Amino acid sequence: MATAPEHHPDAPLRAALRYGVAGLIALVVVSAVLGSIIAGVAGLWGALIGSAIGGFFILTTAALVLFSAKLESGIQGMVMLASWVGKLLVVMIVIAVLKQFDFYSRGTLFLTVIAALLIVLGAETFGLLRQRVPVVTASRSDSVRGGGRATGGPTPGDTTPDDQPKQD
Repeated sequence: MATAPEHHPDAPLRAALRYGVAGLIALVVVSAVLGSIIAGVAGLWGALIGSAIGGFFILTTAALVLFSAKLESGIQGMVMLASWVGKLLVVMIVIAVLKQFDFYSRGTLFLTVIAALLIVLGAETFGLLRQRVPVVTASRSDSVRGGGRATGGPTPGDTTPDDQPKQD
């Protein structure tokens, strides 16, 4: 008899990363073909570089969220902020270096970066939303077990026999 697969807390993030990579691969193929048809070899280079830039920017975020998920929230926030600044600097440096060359199509590069951001983010979102996440609800008796609120006042639902709220 087969048992149900155990749910891992990071399964939705792994699925988002998997779908994001799949979306990026599809984008690379389509944009390389279209870029080559429209702008020749320069279009191919623009599509490949644009896919790399857009995919790097989005997939790095998803990977860092996955790998820093077990850190404290403050540390995780610092990791995310530092990674965002780092990614922004890397992209600015890459664009500054590429600006002096003309072996690629700038229009194809621009359109592919925009498409990569939209497609990879959409694929990650799709992957995240397709995951089945178990939902646990506490019964009313579980939520009242502590003897009521810490203030000592009546808890919601505490009533006297004549359905009037208790007064302490």
